[in-house]
Amino acid sequence: MNNNTKPTGIKKLWSASIYSAQGLKACYKSEYAFRLEVWLAFVLVPLGYWLGESDIERVLLIAPIFLVLIVEMLNSAIEALVDRVSLEQHELSGFAKDVASAAVLLSLVIFLFVWAIILL
Repeated sequence: MNNNTKPTGIKKLWSASIYSAQGLKACYKSEYAFRLEVWLAFVLVPLGYWLGESDIERVLLIAPIFLVLIVEMLNSAIEALVDRVSLEQHELSGFAKDVASAAVLLSLVIFLFVWAIILL
């Protein structure tokens, strides 16, 4: 394959998987909140599977756990991008970081809401 040819098919899927694994590893290494949420997920995913009385309940208990992880990673990416652009204090930078943080909070509220409704 020459330098101008992009990988396709299995090679492209493999490359994307490698990049995704690198992203997970980088986020885990650099973000305390993500590490905490990953360890909680290791406990809560099996617990959600065990506590769910039907397949639907199991999905509803487990999906919000992954939602929290996904939103936390997006929050980390937004924070990194804002810091990459400039470390200077700016109203829009603060806005972007605050909104991303609020998204994490809302994902946690969804998690708590779903677990409370199903388990209580």
